[in-house]
This record gives sequence, structure tokens and C-alpha cells, in this order.
Amino acid sequence: MPAPLLVLGGVLGLQGGAALTTGLYPVVGPAGVVALRLVIAAIVLVAVWRPGWRWDRTTWSLALGAGTLIAVHHLSYYEAVERVPLGAATTMEFIGPFAIALVSSRRPADLLWAALAAAGVVLLSGSGVPLDAAGLLCGLLAGCCWGGYILVGKRLAAHVPDGRGLALAVCWGALLSLPYGIVQAGPRLLDPSVLAVAAAVAVLSSVLPYTFQMEALRRLPPGVFGILTSLEPAVGALIGLVFLAQHLALPQWAGVAAVALASIGAGRASRGSGRDSGDDGEVSGGYGRVSGEDGRVSGGDGERDRI
Repeated sequence: MPAPLLVLGGVLGLQGGAALTTGLYPVVGPAGVVALRLVIAAIVLVAVWRPGWRWDRTTWSLALGAGTLIAVHHLSYYEAVERVPLGAATTMEFIGPFAIALVSSRRPADLLWAALAAAGVVLLSGSGVPLDAAGLLCGLLAGCCWGGYILVGKRLAAHVPDGRGLALAVCWGALLSLPYGIVQAGPRLLDPSVLAVAAAVAVLSSVLPYTFQMEALRRLPPGVFGILTSLEPAVGALIGLVFLAQHLALPQWAGVAAVALASIGAGRASRGSGRDSGDDGEVSGGYGRVSGEDGRVSGGDGERDRI
């Protein structure tokens, strides 16, 4: 499947799964949802990939780092979704990928994109439907973790050329999140009706999107990946409107659009700046060279370790 379709499929899965989880909040709370989602996803990924335990120190460091970022991202994002509409939470979360695209561009003119994104956040949080400040801050924390995951996940995808690294990362994220879920939900985590919905959410929001995104990160530089995920705030807002009846005022819709457009602009500048310097992160460039039918990443002089 082409890398852009992988990214878009991941976006739809993440937002659709987030919409499904809202029905579980009254029963197990956000931490319970995260614990169930990651535990079930870890079981599925381990069954599929069978990662084993014999890895070098670099692989373990990358997997544990990615898993920690996944756990904190999920906990903060679902706390945000419980407090503010899905589109608002996703827009705040998207500041992370936007920052990756912006930093990668290295052009003074991209301050305009930063200003557009800032204006979008102001429009979202300061006009129209009142939004909970704690929810917006949780969304911003989720964005920081998501930006970090893009960088760490890129290295993990280059270092482990299949889904075994992802399986390790999700297992660690599940272990980190499980105590919080037990404290918040207790025995309600084992309710059959809760487990059924959580299993659907785990496949839709974790197994498929993270598998798609890990494969896309293996083929794409972080800046281009950020461009392709620019639809996520709008997709979240639309899913929230259609399936959850979550309404935003017109200025807040403009804020969502501003953040998405700013990320597209910064990402395009990042890609153009990479071409100018001869390091555009194409498949055969500094991000690793893909060779062979299994898509393994190869290359000398530390190519696999470059972001």
C-alpha cells in the first residue's frame, strides 16, 4: 500500500476509535480505556510478530522510549477527549507533529506558519463553545508526546525492519498504563461488554494505525509524515460532529483549519528545504535505503540512526 494511504488509514482509525471510547468513559474512565486498549493491542501484536527478548541495547532503548511516549500520549489524549470535543483535543494534539515539520524546515519565513498555528489555537480556545482549560492542556501534552514518538518511532522503524519493534513498544506502554487503569476502574475492566468494545477500539485505534504509521515512517521523513497527518484535526472534528453531536462554533472551525494549514505549509517548506540541502529524506537518501523484497533498511555510516 502506498505510504500516504497508510498514514490516512491510521488517521481514520485513530479518530474512529477515539469516538468509540466515549461510551466507556462513564464505566472505566480514560485511564481504564487506555489500559484496556494497550493491553489488548499488545496481545495481538505479540501474537502476530512474536518479538522475543534477544535484542541489543539500542533496540531496547528505542522500544522503551517509544512505549513510554505511547502510554503518556494515550493517557493525556483520552483525558482531553473526556473534557473537550474530539476536534478540539485533536487540534491541540496536532501541535506536536506541526512542531516537527516547523523545526525541520529551517526557514525564517516559516515564522508565518507558526503565527498561523498560534492564531488557530487562540481561535479554538478563546471563542465560541466554552472549552475546559485542563482538557486543552492535556491535548497539548499529548501533542508533545506524539511529536516525540514521530522521532523515536522513525529510528525504531529503521532499526527493526518489521513489526517486532512496535510490539515491544506497545507491550511496554501497556505495562506503564495498566496500574493507572486498575486504580481508576478496578474490576470493571473485566466486564464482558467493556472488553468487547475495548477490543474493537484496540484493533481500530492501536493495532492498525500504529502498524500503518510505523510502515509509513519507515518510508517517509518526519516532515512529510507531518504533512500527511494534517487532516487529523479536521477528521476528528467531523467525526465528533457526525457521530457524537459535538458542535464547535464557526471561529473554532476556523482555528482547526488554521492549525492544519499551518502544518501543511511548514511541512512543505521542510520537504523543500531538505531538497535544497541534498537531504530530502527520500527512500534512498539520508533516512535509510530500502532494498530487497522485505523492505529492509540498509546503508552505511550510521544512515539508520539519522532522523
